[in-house]
Amino acid sequence: MHPRVAGVSSPVDPAFLALPMREAAAAALQAATDAGATHADVRVERLRHQDLTMRGTRVERLSDGTTVGLAVRVVHEGTWGFASGPDVTVDEAVRLARTAVEVARTSRPLNVEPVELADEPVYDDVTWVSAYDVDPFDVDPADKIALFAGWSERLLASDHVDHVDVSLMQALDGKFYADTAGTTTTQQRVRVQPRLTATRVDPGGGFETMRTNAQPAGRGWEYLTGTGYDWERELAQLPELLVEKAKASSVEPGRYDLVIDPSNLWLTIHESIGHATELDRALGYEAAYAGTSFATLDQLGTLQYGSPVMQVTGDRTTPHGLATIGWDDEGVQTQEWDIVRDGVLVGYQLDRRMARQNAGVLGSARSNGCAFADSPAHVPVQRMANVNLRPAPDGPSTDELIGQVQRGIYVVGDKSWSIDMQRYNFQFTGQRFYEIRDGRLVGQLRDVAYQATTTDFWGSLEAVGGPQTHVLGGAFNCGKAQPGQIAAVSHGCPSALFRGVSVLNTAREGGR
Repeated sequence: MHPRVAGVSSPVDPAFLALPMREAAAAALQAATDAGATHADVRVERLRHQDLTMRGTRVERLSDGTTVGLAVRVVHEGTWGFASGPDVTVDEAVRLARTAVEVARTSRPLNVEPVELADEPVYDDVTWVSAYDVDPFDVDPADKIALFAGWSERLLASDHVDHVDVSLMQALDGKFYADTAGTTTTQQRVRVQPRLTATRVDPGGGFETMRTNAQPAGRGWEYLTGTGYDWERELAQLPELLVEKAKASSVEPGRYDLVIDPSNLWLTIHESIGHATELDRALGYEAAYAGTSFATLDQLGTLQYGSPVMQVTGDRTTPHGLATIGWDDEGVQTQEWDIVRDGVLVGYQLDRRMARQNAGVLGSARSNGCAFADSPAHVPVQRMANVNLRPAPDGPSTDELIGQVQRGIYVVGDKSWSIDMQRYNFQFTGQRFYEIRDGRLVGQLRDVAYQATTTDFWGSLEAVGGPQTHVLGGAFNCGKAQPGQIAAVSHGCPSALFRGVSVLNTAREGGR
């Protein structure tokens, strides 16, 4: 097979390629095989992260760090073994392989479920690079500071803005993988997360904030200069939106029809569908951070998750998605698959071991490529794909959805949220809310949160917007596992109309 390169074919980081990855991997795989391992895989990673925070035009923090390391995972007598270290050398690779086998031998008496992995084709020396134009690490930090200082000055020039906070997170990940089956992959991905928050302080000492709605993306520095987001438009609107929010009426609690913008709905998808359809949670194997799941495996094919217009996919190939990659950390080629079809639960996110264990129920013995480790120090676990709500091919615009509502609320931007440990009872707030009356927006509201159970909420979904309303949202910091791991993930969705959802007044709920 010839090397496969995705995206723009940007050059792979020379500092990553300079590591003796192939020699170290070959030595580790041979040492593991010689020690009796029936399977072994090796990861060599070079991960670079740069974070910038500013208060107005003043820099508060600029950090730039790099993590390099080598990890060896084995299956020996049906038991996992793992070892890792920061040195990428042949001698260290051999030592780690032998240590991983010893870990498996030591753990063997405690193992009651022998490890068997789903089959996967061999991918011989393939390459994948994410789609971006400008490596953010090629841009001088002084230029980044100057850009954000200029934006802050523009916002602070308004009488309605008293403070501006800026944050920018950037990552460049290089990952090499090899296993005893013969798969060898070299991959690189870039992502950025820019945010500006404007604050207005009223004379009485109260305050109101509003954050930009630009979502984190698998893009490069071009995302900050006009590719993929209209910064000029949002920065121009932000001061007036903020003062309108500060003067808005407090919502009267009750049941409302909701039109939810993708900038808010992505987070509801993440919490109520993304985590709930991770198979390890559904099986009760995983409960850290987000609990288990009400969507248990015995309900596959029968659970009415939502209305018939609800079509949800898992997709690790979404363009510019934060969880997009060419092959996962078990050498599985990434793919798209159905999770909810016509409102019914039909699939899960899983790795090679869970695929093999549950093939009879799942109807397939192949992983859908959801194994991931956030660093060479950690073992791969099942992590979330880009879980997406599909738009309707000829669906309405956001304005047309609003036009179908007599009494309701249009919800824009994500903010705070809460959900129970079964991913079932939840409430979400947002950046701003607009009252809908007779099919028109008539001004902003304050203190809004919508509350429901997962199945009631998605069951109230009446219509989804067309492709023109579709936006890719997401987060850099989805947590899972013990020791804890962090993963970036995106969720694409259109605007959507929900009927009769319970709305709370957060000020009253908080005793204010």
